[in-house]
Amino acid sequence: MLSAESKIATREALRELLAEHRRCGKKIVLANGCFDTLHVGHTRYLEGALREGDILVVAVNSDSSVCVLKGPGRPILPEAARALLVGAFRAVDYVVLFSEPNVEALLTELRPDVHAKGTDYTAESVPEHATSVRLGIRVAIVGDPKNHSTREFIDSVRKAPHA
Repeated sequence: MLSAESKIATREALRELLAEHRRCGKKIVLANGCFDTLHVGHTRYLEGALREGDILVVAVNSDSSVCVLKGPGRPILPEAARALLVGAFRAVDYVVLFSEPNVEALLTELRPDVHAKGTDYTAESVPEHATSVRLGIRVAIVGDPKNHSTREFIDSVRKAPHA
């Protein structure tokens, strides 16, 4: 089994790795997210994503993109730590960082067979829907209902009485 750190790849290296998996007939799945403090919803999302194929690539938002998406005070953990934590999941084969506002460029570069998104989306509401359709990438909605939130978790920690 690979170490969490060895699963983190550059986009260039990942293209080569995925080409080899394709030659072996493997189905590639791309999932993405901020993963700014992990919770049970992330586990279920990533395990659900892997069930859609053979190789799971997880794109983790860079620090700059998390700040834009989530606002001041985020991310809680720096990108290198978030990538390492995601790589520690058994379901995850590769991790790649990205700075764009969505994963359209990664879909175009990596050409996965499946684009996995969480249950807060429908196949039609995924930001990358048009790109997925254009490239022939199937969108799969995976994981449990979106009742886990990093923002709510952080708020509860801040409000908890401290001894």
